[in-house]
Amino acid sequence: MSEPLRVAMVGYAFMGAAHSQAWRTVNHVYDLPAPVRMQVLSGRSATAVAAAAGRLGWAEHTDDWRTLLKRDDVDLIDICAPGDVHAEIAIAALAAGKHVLCEKPLANSVAEARSMVAAASAAQASGVRAMCGFNYRRVPAVALMRQMIADGKIGTIRHVRASYLQDWIVDPEFPLVWRLRKEVAGSGALGDIGAHIVDLTQFVTGRHLTEVCALTETFVKSRPLPSSSAGLSAAGDSSAFGAVTVDDAVLFLARLGDGVVGTYEATRFATGRKNGLHVEINGSLGTLVFDFERMNELQFYSLEAPAEQQGFTRILVTEPTHPYMSAWWPPGHLIGYEHTFTHQAHDLVRAIAEGADPTPSFADALQVQLVLDAVARSAETSAWTRVEEES
Repeated sequence: MSEPLRVAMVGYAFMGAAHSQAWRTVNHVYDLPAPVRMQVLSGRSATAVAAAAGRLGWAEHTDDWRTLLKRDDVDLIDICAPGDVHAEIAIAALAAGKHVLCEKPLANSVAEARSMVAAASAAQASGVRAMCGFNYRRVPAVALMRQMIADGKIGTIRHVRASYLQDWIVDPEFPLVWRLRKEVAGSGALGDIGAHIVDLTQFVTGRHLTEVCALTETFVKSRPLPSSSAGLSAAGDSSAFGAVTVDDAVLFLARLGDGVVGTYEATRFATGRKNGLHVEINGSLGTLVFDFERMNELQFYSLEAPAEQQGFTRILVTEPTHPYMSAWWPPGHLIGYEHTFTHQAHDLVRAIAEGADPTPSFADALQVQLVLDAVARSAETSAWTRVEEES
């Protein structure tokens, strides 16, 4: 077996915990070409990062991510920090010869994303790899959905319907956490969860969004300043308020390649919906439906079945022949959210060992960023807006 792949991670909240779980697990379920070593965790607070390192399984910790660039015992930097620092950290890491995994959305602006793509392209010549973390691509049912569409199981694609519904900020007294501040998060529901359904539908259909017509809304204009926060939980100070500077909800129509039309909705104000990610693809011969709250299942309707047998079929995506499932349990035994990050870590480690380009690449993530930008511009003008194309 090759020398260990020594990983450092920046950030230790919600995504940091999910990525740590993956790095802890991937050695134990996959026969990797190189074992993973969780070398060092970085965060802004020396006290908090020390506690997080012990809890999450990291050997060392630091409160200055720049020290990671000079360490010979760090091969890969995993960026789980807020979006306003993605570009700075990723570009510096790639220039220092470190592989990079960066959480989505890639950046807070198209300009930043383009700079990151340029840095990744320059580093690639030296064998340095970069990947963006769209973990829902690694749900076995989603991977199967993509394969069935590519195999023509639903014929010519006509419609794409996608929604991502959450409710964690419905309470107007919920504090003004970083995800509600444009200067840190870049956007609200659009970038936080809308990016996922844009990437997911492009991934399964093989078609890019080319034009959009959007609206956004911010329902709660100001919120208490936070006194503490952890992941998606927070406490606030009811005596001091700040302005919400991102969207709470976004809805848009879209055109995709080859005449496909789509509808998209992302909101953090769908009361009662906790993580309702839903994708439906209608074709000339059938339909495929994925619902993340039933993530081990795929619904399939086929016009090619005899008339008396037509109806939605439930495919339980747990057989070892399904994507990623051979690493886990006997058929019928379910996997969960955390496994998508383990699959992501596996794919990245294997690509690095094989000298291959991991996906989604920074260029793939830039394409999603261009869609987000077009949606934001469309919402300002209430007009159909073209998605810019990269040359």
